Amino acid sequence: MPLSDAQLERYARHIVLKEIGGPGQQKLLNARVLVIGAGGLGAPCLMYLAAAGVGTLGIVDHDTVSLSNLQRQIIHDTGNVGRPKVESASESLARINPDVKVEAHQLKLNAANALDIISRYDIVADGCDNFPTRFLVNDACHLAKVPLVSGAVGPFEGQIATFRSYERDAEGKPLANYRDLVGEAPPPGSIPACEETGVLGALTGVIGSMMALEVIKEITGAGTSLAGRLLIYDALDTRFRTVRLPHDPRNPLSGDNPSIRDLSAHA
Repeated sequence: MPLSDAQLERYARHIVLKEIGGPGQQKLLNARVLVIGAGGLGAPCLMYLAAAGVGTLGIVDHDTVSLSNLQRQIIHDTGNVGRPKVESASESLARINPDVKVEAHQLKLNAANALDIISRYDIVADGCDNFPTRFLVNDACHLAKVPLVSGAVGPFEGQIATFRSYERDAEGKPLANYRDLVGEAPPPGSIPACEETGVLGALTGVIGSMMALEVIKEITGAGTSLAGRLLIYDALDTRFRTVRLPHDPRNPLSGDNPSIRDLSAHA
């Protein structure tokens, strides 16, 4: 459908970009994006995707808003402390852009529901804060052939990667996925949680916003995809670097002899 007068005005700064234009904006309006986590990374990612006019935004989060979240989770405010994050986030997105349809999933992703939920969307942005969920989302996206933009942060450093491991590069090799970056989840308790190490609030804004940018690029085809590469940001040194993320033929999901063919290992 043609853009309405209100949409032409709202998205005017996108439409004048030759890399996006009217056709790219239509792609955004027709897109379905699932964001895992309405926390530090998910908050800015959701807000910029809503502002960009992504037609349907799914949110997965089982948690409630706590006062300690507000230092970085900018989609929530003080009045929403104690409320489910999906409800608080949905209301914020409606205020930002009424064009956007929000689908709230107040639940934990698991082996029984992940593939079904992820398969309903065109692309996934994962801003979760734990290894089991990252592996689950990675495996489900690979099996469902859904692109995945994955972000993570430490106290002063963040990283972003795009995974499309069901596709091959120019040399005919599979593109990398999260299991090529992290071979297996570390033992529980071996990596300190955010509550112990802390995190610079504005850092999550940088990485979450860049996740939204990579999602927009994947939808519109603008620029060069991050697939096959890892972007690392050091906030203390104000330094970005991008490294190649090669495919590991021993990858149990997408390697030469894959052993993961469903999500039963996550049960």
